[in-house]
This record gives sequence, C-alpha cells and structure tokens, in this order.
Amino acid sequence: MSTEQELFARSESKCELCSATENLVVYEVPPESNGNPEQSVLLCDTCKNQIENPDKVDANHWRCLNDSMWSQVPAVQVLAWRMLTRLSAEGWPQDLLDMLYLDDDLLTWAQATGEGQSDDGQNGNTTIKHMDCNGAVLAAGDTVTLTKDLNVKGANFTAKRGTAVRRISLVADNSKQIEGKVDGQHIVILTEFVKKSN
Repeated sequence: MSTEQELFARSESKCELCSATENLVVYEVPPESNGNPEQSVLLCDTCKNQIENPDKVDANHWRCLNDSMWSQVPAVQVLAWRMLTRLSAEGWPQDLLDMLYLDDDLLTWAQATGEGQSDDGQNGNTTIKHMDCNGAVLAAGDTVTLTKDLNVKGANFTAKRGTAVRRISLVADNSKQIEGKVDGQHIVILTEFVKKSN
C-alpha cells in the first residue's frame, strides 16, 4: 500500500485539517519527513498553499483546527500547532493553543521549522515582541493590570490604576501597544503602563 493510499484510507478521503474532499495531495511535514505516512498528511490545495505561503493566510479558514487539533495523528497535531502559533495574535488561536498538548518529541518537531520563535529573522522579518513594564513578554489573550491612571481619549473616563484588562490583543505592527476592554470600551493601551498578571 502506498503512502498516498494509506493517507486516503486514514483520512476517509478528506483533508486532515479542514475536511475538504477535493484537490487532495500528500504533504510531507517538514523538516524530517522521509515520505512515510506517519510524517505526512493529506491536505487540500487551500490548506497546503496557506501553510507554504504565510502572506496568503486567511485566519478564518483555520477555525477548522478547532476540530482537527484533536486528531490522534502526530503529523496533524504538529501542523495544527504550527498554524495556531502563526495565527496566535488573532486571539482565538491562542485559546486553542492553550488547550493543545504536545509531548516533548512532538513539540520539538513542531518547533523545528522556527514557527513561534520570536527572533528568527526569517525572510527578513523580525517578529515584534510586546513586553510589559517589567519586561515580561505579553501574548494575545493574557490578562494585564494597569500600573497608572490612564485618561481614555474620546471616551471621557479614566481607566484607574489596578484595573484588570482581560483577554488582550496585540497590535501587530507596534510593540508598544496592546488593545483591550475597560468599562466596556475597546481601547489601545501602551505596554509601558501595564503589568502582566499571573
């Protein structure tokens, strides 16, 4: 039985990430695949193209990982981890990542392509790190506490020191800004005025 036949049987002829049934291809999960079924997955064109071309990623397509991340197939778990990590600034993927458990060997495999490593400088891009007033790295979905009273422009109120801001999101192109809700208002907050909560 060929790898392709095994994958079609294992996946019931569906993309192992999004369950699409058309344009399916064998995808060898880098970096160490030798073409065997354990290191390969069956993917549709859409998933394959977005995995290989990070600039073409449509975050909503990957909501399918809500289901496929629970696959018993290690190669599927690795791809789910990589895509959730790539999209973690969106907020909801971080929630899924928090639930996804990979043992040490799988995590090593998942991280082997550099996904999720902050200063890899791949393709000339350095990943922006958001840090609180103490230098702790902030992630989307974290809870932070305000370290001083902040006048909220345009909303005519002051966000008081000590206020907890839950489930923050990161401003993708500015390491000094995060977003969150205070008193029901969605506001931008400077990272120098927040402290990460444990």
